[in-house]
Amino acid sequence: MRAKFPDFRLGKVLATSFTATLTERHGDAVERIPTPHRLIDWLAANGLAVDSCTTTQLDLARELRESIHAAATATALQDPLPASAVQVINDCSAQGRAAAVLAPEGKRRWQLSSASCVEDALSVIAADAISILAGERDGKLALCASPTCLAAFFDTSQSRTRKWCEMNTCGNRQKKARFHANQRKDSGPAE
Repeated sequence: MRAKFPDFRLGKVLATSFTATLTERHGDAVERIPTPHRLIDWLAANGLAVDSCTTTQLDLARELRESIHAAATATALQDPLPASAVQVINDCSAQGRAAAVLAPEGKRRWQLSSASCVEDALSVIAADAISILAGERDGKLALCASPTCLAAFFDTSQSRTRKWCEMNTCGNRQKKARFHANQRKDSGPAE
């Protein structure tokens, strides 16, 4: 019987979806790719299927994830990009052998060969991060307003004022907490 792992948070932006494989970074952290096989599952769910993954490749993936998160956080805060994060992102981007292809619906997607490895898939994620960090896409990097999350996400809303990485998780959790706090305040001792 296979162990039950937390569900993936699959967003529309590959790089920030990848950083969401570790959530609640400032609370009870939830690791969504704890094993090499789980990384294979995440890559397949994002159109980057590979056949195998070693623990060394998983470590590299986590290093890339944390580098993207550090760079995205710095960008959202308008701080300088951490040099070590930039180096990891650039190194991962340069390692890959993926091809950009035009899908029938007119969108770009990445194609890995049948001999592709985890490093090829990570290069696609790194390239996606570079396009966001370099300001090449319409949107802005922001940080989740949840104090236990603070995930970096790419805000493409019209007003660019989104507060939560995901409304279904962090947003709802914060709204519930506010509601319960107001309930407690309203039901205080009567005088």
